[in-house]
Amino acid sequence: MTAFDVPFDPASGTPDGTVVSSETEKLGSRREWQAAYIRRLRISDTLVVVAAVALAQWIRFGDSGVLTTGEAMHNLSYTLVSALLVVAWLVTLVIFRTRTIRVIGSGPDEYRRIFVSTVRLFGFIAILALLFRLDLARLYLAIAFPVGLVALMANRWVWRQVIACKRARGEFQTSVLVVGGERSVRNLAESFARGTADGYRVVGVCIPGHSGRPGDMITVGGRHIPVLGSERDVVESLEFCQADTVAVTATEHLGHDGMRDLAWALEPHHVDLVVAPGMMDVSGPRLSMRPVAGLPLIHVEKPQYHGAQRFSKLSFDLLFATLALVMISPVLLVVAVAIKLTSKGPVFYESERMGLDGTPFPMLKFRSMVVGADKQVAALMQVNEGSGVLFKIREDPRVTTVGRFMRKFSIDELPQFINVLRREMSVVGPRPPLRREVEAYDGTVRRRLLVKPGITGLWQVSGRSDLPWEETVRLDLSYVENWSMMGDLLIIGKTIKAVIAGDGAY
Repeated sequence: MTAFDVPFDPASGTPDGTVVSSETEKLGSRREWQAAYIRRLRISDTLVVVAAVALAQWIRFGDSGVLTTGEAMHNLSYTLVSALLVVAWLVTLVIFRTRTIRVIGSGPDEYRRIFVSTVRLFGFIAILALLFRLDLARLYLAIAFPVGLVALMANRWVWRQVIACKRARGEFQTSVLVVGGERSVRNLAESFARGTADGYRVVGVCIPGHSGRPGDMITVGGRHIPVLGSERDVVESLEFCQADTVAVTATEHLGHDGMRDLAWALEPHHVDLVVAPGMMDVSGPRLSMRPVAGLPLIHVEKPQYHGAQRFSKLSFDLLFATLALVMISPVLLVVAVAIKLTSKGPVFYESERMGLDGTPFPMLKFRSMVVGADKQVAALMQVNEGSGVLFKIREDPRVTTVGRFMRKFSIDELPQFINVLRREMSVVGPRPPLRREVEAYDGTVRRRLLVKPGITGLWQVSGRSDLPWEETVRLDLSYVENWSMMGDLLIIGKTIKAVIAGDGAY
């Protein structure tokens, strides 16, 4: 008998058992909704691919397309070619596991797999055409490839919005039993609570030294989570709370043999076992698993701030800022005229901010306040609604009528693309801090200065002015530690959505 075979009596475990059971019934079976979701993805992917290929054939050939080759085949209808392309495309999506439960619904990996699978399929087709001298119509493929790729991405985006709405209503959840020390359990539960889009919900915890007596619980974010026992009661607690996943954190209480026994004991129950290494806000690209002497060691690479990555980010910034300024130039002109006609003072406002390595620079903004607003900060400090070193007032009396509209949709930030061209800022990065904020930084927060501040960032797409100071710092540090070009593109997309909605801005 292992430590995980100890008998467990739910009646003596906790009076909250009924709460856990009813909550689990509300969340539903993860396997049921995942299976239904994957079926719908399969159907919608098929419809998208068929439509893209059919559209390419219709635009290029109408109803009379013919494939001709050098010697092997003659007068082969493109309808057959299109059917083969559809089948190959759908098979490729399966081979690259674009619908696996590990990637669907959250994170950029789902989009990356669709992109890689589609690119490789058409690359393979190009190689076949070259080797066998197939005279495939280039326009046909040139239409099918981008239309199908964009449509597949859009299809997944729509389904992800459906999942997000379901999870916001408490559906499509993964119920989790967390095992570990109390502090580690709390930290993991708080992280799951922040990542509502991921759908992980803690329904019970097992903490060393606890017996699961009636009324034993912890409170995380105002929510009571029952303590169902110690690390020895995992399997019995799992049967009681009907969790889909067991998450182990701070594994020193279990040890090597304990982790092995737990993995074996969970096999008949068909639940996932995940181990949280205790590394906070470190993304997958920096982590790699390597077995050493029978132990799975996680290697954490250093953040990359130099070399090719920095060059690619700079190139992207300059190109994006140039295109953005060209496209929004009519808006800039209209806003400048509106500011000049409705309030006295200059059109632009220069605010000193601290950039890369703490170097000060003048950040440009459209003036949204009355002239001399800076001198009124001390008088308004008593009504400050910002947390930490931030100064924020929801109904700031210094903001002009036009300025209030600009702030709601972040129009006042548009001149910062000029700062990007001057290489003082980046399109995506940490929030540009004031000198007085930087002077109050501790050693940890100063890591925000390792990269250029951005016009937008994780803070912008996660609540903007509504965020508490601690959360703003956490998001900025997470960006500094894990920035990547794919991450920047996702943040830009989310920023456009947040700005249009006007969420969290004042």
